[in-house]
Amino acid sequence: MITSDETLRIGVYVCHCGSNIAGTVDVEALTKFAEGLPHVALARHYKYMCSDPGQELVKRDIVEFGLNRIVVAACSPNLHEATFRRAAEDAGLNRFLVQIANIREQVAWVTEDRQEALEKAESHLGAAVRRVARHVPLQRQFVRIVPRAMVVGGGIAGIQAALTLAEAGREVILVEREPSIGGHMAMFDKTFPTLDCAACILTPKMTAVKLHPNIKLLTYSTVESVEGSVGNFRIKVKRKPRYIDESLCVGCMQCIDGCAFTRAKFPNAFDQGLGLRKPVWIPFPQAVPPVPVVDPEVCLQIARGKCKQGCVEACGERNAFRFDQQERIEEYEVGAVVVATGFHAFDPSVISYYGYGKYPNVYTSLEVERLLNAGGPTSGKLVLRDGSTPKRVGIIHCVGSRDANYHAYCSRVCCMYALKLAHLVREKTEAEVYNCYIDIRAAGKGFEEFYNRVQNEGVQFVRGKVADITPAAGQGTSAEGGLVMKVDDTLLGSIREINVDMVILAVALEPQADANQVRRTFGISCSAEGFFLEKHPKLAPVNTANDGVLVAGACQGAKDIPDTVAQADAAAAKALALIDAGQIELEPNTAWIEEDICSGCKTCINLCPYQAIRADEERKIAVVDPALCKGCGTCVAACPSGAARQHLFGDEQISEELEGLMNYV
Repeated sequence: MITSDETLRIGVYVCHCGSNIAGTVDVEALTKFAEGLPHVALARHYKYMCSDPGQELVKRDIVEFGLNRIVVAACSPNLHEATFRRAAEDAGLNRFLVQIANIREQVAWVTEDRQEALEKAESHLGAAVRRVARHVPLQRQFVRIVPRAMVVGGGIAGIQAALTLAEAGREVILVEREPSIGGHMAMFDKTFPTLDCAACILTPKMTAVKLHPNIKLLTYSTVESVEGSVGNFRIKVKRKPRYIDESLCVGCMQCIDGCAFTRAKFPNAFDQGLGLRKPVWIPFPQAVPPVPVVDPEVCLQIARGKCKQGCVEACGERNAFRFDQQERIEEYEVGAVVVATGFHAFDPSVISYYGYGKYPNVYTSLEVERLLNAGGPTSGKLVLRDGSTPKRVGIIHCVGSRDANYHAYCSRVCCMYALKLAHLVREKTEAEVYNCYIDIRAAGKGFEEFYNRVQNEGVQFVRGKVADITPAAGQGTSAEGGLVMKVDDTLLGSIREINVDMVILAVALEPQADANQVRRTFGISCSAEGFFLEKHPKLAPVNTANDGVLVAGACQGAKDIPDTVAQADAAAAKALALIDAGQIELEPNTAWIEEDICSGCKTCINLCPYQAIRADEERKIAVVDPALCKGCGTCVAACPSGAARQHLFGDEQISEELEGLMNYV
C-alpha cells in the first residue's frame, strides 16, 4: 500500500471531448496548470480520452513512468469511470486509485465565459489531484447470483419478458395481480395498423406461459416486500384466495352455470362494467389460468354461510372448491426483476364538459373496445345502452393527453387507436364517423398508410378541440341519447355543432394508481409524469437506479404493442446477461463500521434505505452487509460516534477534495 507522499506519482489526463470541453475550457492551459500541482509526474491532453488510443496512452504511461495514481479530467464518472478503472487495472495499477474530475457537465456545459471556465476547471482538477493522493487500494468483491428471475405484471410486456427468459433456459416467476394474465391487450378486438385479431396473437403466448416448464405462474398475487440487492433479491408474494384449488380445477366452467344466482348481476370489471357476472366468474373465455374466481363479497356461502352450493355440486367429484382458503405469503429468491406493471386508462369524468358519467352515450375508448370484441358484453355488436345502433359517432382525440391541466405528455397511441376505432365503427355499423383531433401523430411503421386508408373509407376529420358536449333532445337515434359536439374547426375557421348518437373519448395512458407504492417496494424512481424512471433515456432505457431491477412496457412510459414487446425483450436480455454471469461485483464504496468506537445506538439501522445494516446484539455494535450496501453514505453522515465509515469517501479524502476546491478558486 502506498502511504508516503514522497512515493506518489500522479498522472493527469485532460480530455477535449471533441468540442464539448475544449470549446469552452482552454485544455492546454489546464494541462499546464496540472503540471505544477504537487505529486503530478505527468500531465497530457487528448481529443478523446475514452477512445482506445486514449486508454492505451494511459496504460503506456503507467508502465513507462511508474504512475501510481491517475486523474482524468473529462465527463461524468457515471459514463466513463469504469472505463478508466479498467485501463488502470490492465496496466497493473489498482483500479480504485483513479479519480474523475467532471469538467464537462459541471464546468463546460454550464459556463459561458472561457476564463471563468478555466478557473472552475482548475479548481475541480486540483481537488481531484489532492483527493486521489489519499486513495488506498481496494480489493474487488463478488457475490453469487441466484439464477432465477421474477417478472411482475402479466400483460403483453410481462408475458414477452417471461417467455424470452424461459426459452433461454432460466427459471421465471411471473406475478400478476388479476385472476388472468393478458392485461389490456386481452380487452382489445383488433390491433393497429394491421388489424390483427388481438386474441389471435395474444392467446398463443398466454398458453405458452401456462405450459412452459420454466415458468411458475402466480396470478391473483401481489408483491408484498423486496429485500436484498442485485443478484440476491428476497421477495415476498401475497397469494389472494380464489376459493378454488387450481391444481384440481379443469376449467370446465360448469360451476359458473351451477351458481345459485340464476343470472349474472354484478358488474364485470374486465368488461369495464358494461357486462355482468356471477359471484363465481372468469374474466374472459381465454383466461390463463382457466380457473374461475369466487367473489367473497357477494358469494352467499362465504358472506353468509348460507347457500345451496350449486357450484360445488356442479364441480362434482373434482371437489375443487375451498371456501376456507386464506391469503398466504410465499417467498422467492431471484437474481433479477423485470417490472412490467402496465398503465391505467385516464378517467375522463374529471373533464366535466365532455359529459362522461353524465350522458349515457359518452364512452371511453376502452369501453368501446369491449363492445367491439366478440367476447365482450354485446358479442361484438356496437350498440348503445338502449340497444340501438348508432348512426353518427364522434371520436375525440387527446382526452387527458397534451393538456397542461391533466397530462402534458402525448400518450403516443391515442391517434392510432382512434383511427382503428373509426375503421371498426364504420365496418360494423356503417355509421358516419367524425374524428376531432389536434393533429394526427402517425409516426410508426405502416401508421401513415393506415391513416390514409381510414380517410379513404369516408371517415370525416375535423381539426380542432371539442369545447363542449350537450344533449340534443329529439335528435340522434333516441330522444334521450342524441348529443351535440361543439368543435372549434381550425381549418374552416368557425365553430361547428355536430349531432351524434355516440361519443368515444380517446383517453390518455397514465401510470397505475399504485405506481408510487410499487416504486417504493422495488427501490426505483418515477419521472415527473409518474411513470417509472429509467437509468438513462438513451444508454440504459430498461435499467433503473436499483441495479437488477428492470422496467418494460407502458409502466416506463406510454407506448404501443410493438414498442412494448421490443422493450420487454430488451429487459429480458439484460436480466439474462446479469443472471448468466454467475456472480456480480459489489459496490466498491461500501460502508463499514469501526467496531472500537461503535456505541450500538442503532441510528444507522433505522436510516439505511437498503436494509444493509443489522445489530450484533452480542457485541453491541452495528454490522454492514457489503452485499446489500449501495454506498449511499446515509449511515456515515448520521452516525453520532463517527464509527460508520465508507470506502472511497473517507474523511481524509473528502477533506482534501474540499481543500483543493477552495485553494484553487
